[in-house]
This record gives sequence, C-alpha cells and structure tokens, in this order.
Amino acid sequence: MKLPSVRPAEPLLAEEARRLSAQAADILPQEAFHRMITIERKRTERSRKPFLLMLLDTGNDLPTDKNSRLLVDLLNALATSTRETDVTGWYATGAVVGVMYTEIAPCDRSSIVATMLARVSNALRENLGLEQFHRVKLSFHLFPEDWNHDDPGRPSNPTLYPDLNERDDSHKHLRTIKRTMDIVGSSLALLMLAPLLVLIAAAIKATSKGPVFFKQKRVGQHGECFTFLKFRSMYVNNDSSQHKQYVRQLIAGQAAKSPSSDPNGGVFKLTNDPRITRVGRFLRRTSLDELPQFLNVLIGEMSLVGPRPAIPYEVEAYDIWHRRRVLEAKPGITGLWQVQGRSRVGFDEMVRLDLRYVRCWSPWLDLKILLQTPKAVVDGTGAY
Repeated sequence: MKLPSVRPAEPLLAEEARRLSAQAADILPQEAFHRMITIERKRTERSRKPFLLMLLDTGNDLPTDKNSRLLVDLLNALATSTRETDVTGWYATGAVVGVMYTEIAPCDRSSIVATMLARVSNALRENLGLEQFHRVKLSFHLFPEDWNHDDPGRPSNPTLYPDLNERDDSHKHLRTIKRTMDIVGSSLALLMLAPLLVLIAAAIKATSKGPVFFKQKRVGQHGECFTFLKFRSMYVNNDSSQHKQYVRQLIAGQAAKSPSSDPNGGVFKLTNDPRITRVGRFLRRTSLDELPQFLNVLIGEMSLVGPRPAIPYEVEAYDIWHRRRVLEAKPGITGLWQVQGRSRVGFDEMVRLDLRYVRCWSPWLDLKILLQTPKAVVDGTGAY
C-alpha cells in the first residue's frame, strides 16, 4: 500500500520518522479512505446500521517536525481506542485523520456521540501532552443524518460526501457547459413562449379564483429547499392530506395503479383528483403548467434536465437510498423519468432512473433528453 505523503523534516529524529512510517502504513491514503466512506454509506443504506465518522484535525500551522510528532502520538492513541473492524485513514493527508466506526447499534444518536467522545478524549489525554491535546480538534459525523427541512440551509452533511465534492471538482468544465445550456435555454424559452404564458395566465384567472402561479417549497440538490413555480392547476385552499397519504403509499411500494387511458395499464398517480380545475386538467395533460419553472432554471435553483424536484413531506418518507436522487443532481424540468417512465413506473424505478442519469451524465445526454421531451409531452402518456 502506498504511504500517505507525510515526510519528516530534518529536525525529526530518524527513530520518530520510522515510527511515523510504521503507523501511517496502518491507515488508508486519502483517496482510498474517501472511497471507503462512499462504500460504507451504500452499505448503511441497505443494512440500516449507522456508522460514525470521527475526524481529528491537527491543523496546518505547526512546523513539519512538530506536526509529525503530533501525528505519531495521535495514531498511537487511536490504536488504543479503535476496533479491528474500524477503518482509519487520512481524510486530508498529513492534517486530518479519520476513523469510521462501523455497524453501530441504532440507538439514541446523542448517546453514541457522547460515548465515543469520552472514549477517544480519554485515550488522547493518556497519549498526548497537554499542548498537543489542545491542538487536536475533534468532530463527529453520524450517517444517516437527521434531515430537518424546517431549518434553513443544507440538511445533508457535506463531510460525509467527499466523493461528490471530488466529482464536481473533476467535472468543472462540463458543469460550466451544463449551466450555460440552462441559462441560454431558459432565457430563450421564456422569450419565445411569452405570448403563450400570457394566454395561460388569462385562462387561469378567468376560470377560477386565486393567483396565477402556484408556489411550493421543494427540495433541491443536497437537500436545500427553494420556492418552486408552476401555473396553478388546483382550486385554492385545497386539502393535501389525500395526496400526502398516496405519496407515502407510493414510496413504500403499497400504492396500486390508478385507472387511465394508457394502453399499457394504469399509472401511479391520482387520476381523478377533485382539487384540479378544468383548465388545470388540460395544463397538466399537456405539461404546460411546468413552464414557469424556466424561471427556477434561470435563477439556478433547477436545471433543464435532472430528477423531478421533491416535496418535503415526500422526502420525509424516503428510504435512506432514495435520498441520493436529491443529493447527487440538481432537479430538472425534464429527465430520464419524464421521457422513459413517467407515472407508468413505480417510485423505486423512478429513483433508479434518476441515479442512472447521475452515473451516465454528460452534456450530450442532457441534449438527447431535451430532444426526446417534446415527443413525451405530445404523447402525454402518464401525465395527469
């Protein structure tokens, strides 16, 4: 195994250099450790057994020899407080050591962190000097996280997803192309469709009371919420309890298909929703109610292509692995689900299509999906 890039300076004694190399050989290099975090996340998604990631940050402001001595003593301390099944590695080479405590019992989250903090702190006190002890910054990150969409900001913990940050950094130029496509495409669409937008707004106002636009809190990339825009297709002050119940059943795989005109069978959607207006039913069948989302794309909250934006009460019912669809890609107006499945497929299959899009993503795939979207809209199969 290749050793991490921790090299002793001249003042460091040869014996200390040997000890550091011996200790470092027992821990994973940064790239391999980040890969293990990714694998453990996916294992937890299936097993439902949480894991705890502990980070010990020694900082970068010490001379090389002093930092190396601190790392030697730190690794010795960790050897006394970890199990053979725990994984130790460089979260940031030469500065931040990480330990993954795997297959933790799913008990109270706060008690897990308190127990590990006490155990590791005692080990550090016994093996480090006072000055060394106060230099080490401890942090604990438990997966899966508790998502709370009532709090502003990102509910997902970026520390647990180093692979996503590395992926985005490696595809910066492609991400720039995608964002350029979003800005140009949404601007042209809003400009060219302006007369149609005015006609739709007039039809909504003439046939039912209430605002032209429907605004709703939706979950974007990394779990951050934004205000989602659509043309209003429902009566105002309607009761959403029926939809919430159906969504929970759909995610749990307990929802039956509703009757439809689809020759291939029913759809996973409420097809006779009494909350929908007469004009709204037409807008939904033709997907014209989605047009205001070009504003969300122009702002940067959505993309032209990506997973369907989720409702917070929908995300609350997600299994752990379902969250990946909102973590790994910005939501879009259209996507693989819209052009290949739509409401004809169940929820798990929709998530798999979203994750397949993330794995295979390229600007050319976006272009292919955009070209397939008009046919899917005109066909109208699965749209209600």
